[in-house]
Amino acid sequence: MSWTGEHLTKRIAVLVAGGGFAGLALAIALREALGPAFGIVVADPARDRPAPDARASAIAAASRRMLESLGAWGAVASAAQDVLDMVITDSRLDDAVRPVLLTFAGEVAPGEPFAQLVENGVLLAALRARAEAVGLDLRAVAVTGYEAGPHGVTAQLSDGTTIAAALLVAADGMRSRLRDLAGIGTVGWEYGQSGIVTTVAHERDHHGRATEHFLPAGPFAILPLTGRRSSLVWVETTDEANRIVTLPDDGFLAELETRFGLHLGALSLAGPRQAFPLGLTIARSLVADRLALIGDAAHRVHPIAGQGLNLGLRDVAALAETIADAARLGLDIGAADVLERYQRWRRFDAMTMGLATDGLNRLFSNHSDVLRLVRDLGLGLVDRAPALKRLFVQEAAGVSGAVPRLMRGEAL
Repeated sequence: MSWTGEHLTKRIAVLVAGGGFAGLALAIALREALGPAFGIVVADPARDRPAPDARASAIAAASRRMLESLGAWGAVASAAQDVLDMVITDSRLDDAVRPVLLTFAGEVAPGEPFAQLVENGVLLAALRARAEAVGLDLRAVAVTGYEAGPHGVTAQLSDGTTIAAALLVAADGMRSRLRDLAGIGTVGWEYGQSGIVTTVAHERDHHGRATEHFLPAGPFAILPLTGRRSSLVWVETTDEANRIVTLPDDGFLAELETRFGLHLGALSLAGPRQAFPLGLTIARSLVADRLALIGDAAHRVHPIAGQGLNLGLRDVAALAETIADAARLGLDIGAADVLERYQRWRRFDAMTMGLATDGLNRLFSNHSDVLRLVRDLGLGLVDRAPALKRLFVQEAAGVSGAVPRLMRGEAL
């Protein structure tokens, strides 16, 4: 097929729309696996002006192995805090005591924590630096439209140019324009909740402990960062979250201390605060003609289990392996049967995680005394079942099931 036009860039293999965690990780993985002759362009309008992000993410063991294999973890390791253990409580805001109902050890293997906390800005900067180091074509433009044909896709960019590619990958976020243009519907709903995120400093050492207080409005998670700092994910109804996040610092700290407690001593704000609306969004299909969805474009889940970023990186690992295997066999990487392999690999996991986080949120974010009794009994039983706890740790670490090669720490 010939590609012509005054503003047409030469044909490439893969055009990635979106330069966040998933988009950059996919482009790096493909470059490392297939070399510079395999043409890749990453189109991201926010490349030169990244949005501020007060969040930190729990990087599961499998995701860390993948980042190591991509050469990106070295720039992150010194800023990563091992999660050495995790405790869960279920209480009301005014309860005098918050008894620990469930604990998890923090190692998936001797010397290997099941998760590490990294500030989002640090991780994104490391991926951008790695993308530049391997010579990727990073452009500060958006993909505004595309047309799929039997041999490839033609995409229009916001600077007026056009790119021809064998495959277009939508990594353009939960409000994905490309998903809409492809006519892919979604299943989901809003929770009427928002997650407040910020970083706090405290007098005492957290010793690598992550704590999740299940309160009636939603979970209040204290996640350890390097130094005497913690990242907070604080779920409230949307109206209450908007009220709290706009309070002056002393008012915000007063609300915070009521939920945080005094176990780490005096608190102070150590970063900006933001509030994000929460909901469930699952794409009805992960693929369309010459198009694959990854990351938030494919699924948005509740942060109650801390798996959103890891879910997107599992998409990346599966799609990169699918594309690399097809390319080495001389197959059309954008063909329907190739993309269907990716969809079969990822669809069940995405749906399962979406339903699991939705169910947990409904179970814990309520004022029912009956449900509280049932879930406390359940947590107590799990705490007394070491084999079941080990299974949960393996699942949270991302090392069980059909794990892609990158997430085993292997090169493609």
